[in-house]
Amino acid sequence: MKRWVNTISRDHVQRGVAGGFTQAGHGKASGLRRLSAGDPIVFYSSRTSLHDGEPLRAFTAIGRVADDDLYQVELTADFSAWRRNVDFARCDEAAIGPLIDRLSFIKDKRRWGYVFRFGLFEIPAGDFELIRASMHADLQ
Repeated sequence: MKRWVNTISRDHVQRGVAGGFTQAGHGKASGLRRLSAGDPIVFYSSRTSLHDGEPLRAFTAIGRVADDDLYQVELTADFSAWRRNVDFARCDEAAIGPLIDRLSFIKDKRRWGYVFRFGLFEIPAGDFELIRASMHADLQ
């Protein structure tokens, strides 16, 4: 089992929670292919919305990859996005600030935001557990 962070604006995370899915890499399939059924995934949102949102810097949702199905959805006449199903857990949002010094996947604590530019990436189990606990999530 691998543990993942997916970097997505809060408004897009909320759409995913409501629909039970996630997207990554602006709708590309490549990152989503690395996920397996049962993998835990947490969502980090640097902003409240993609283009004009306020800074947020918080973990905003958490869940598990529901199955091994990768599927495509047509969102507009000229844009289709790849998705994966996620079973989301109830949680509180958790600001990243108090966690930065304790998260091992953040190597440069002064430039901590850099790692989130990778979008979807794997993290160690201990880091995932720290984030899960800070979100008060009961992840089955």
